[in-house]
Amino acid sequence: QVQLVESGGGSVQAGDSLRLSCGAAGGTFKSYAMGWFRQGPGKEREFVAAISWSGARTSYADSVKGRFTITRDNAKNTGYLQMNSQKPKDTAVYYCAAQPGWRAFASMNAAEYDYWGQGTQVTVSS
Repeated sequence: QVQLVESGGGSVQAGDSLRLSCGAAGGTFKSYAMGWFRQGPGKEREFVAAISWSGARTSYADSVKGRFTITRDNAKNTGYLQMNSQKPKDTAVYYCAAQPGWRAFASMNAAEYDYWGQGTQVTVSS
């Protein structure tokens, strides 16, 4: 079983950048696909980005495509979400999640992820 811990959240101005990290302990991180999801105030949790176990394949929500980049470093058991050109609508609690099984394509469906971090708050002011 893997434990995930997010870090790097904070308060920024519109147009600024942040990089979130997701550290993994236990399990075999390199075998997991990884995803980032977010939940804004009064909203349901939504998909943001995902990356396959090897890092070869990524996918993004339309709302963040071209602004956010998901990467991973399997040697460091860490995943990342680089967020550029942030907008107030990006304000949310961001969660990383892991999907075991050496999946070549990471799912955009939160229900298919077995492990979740506790979340990190990102607030973007106009």
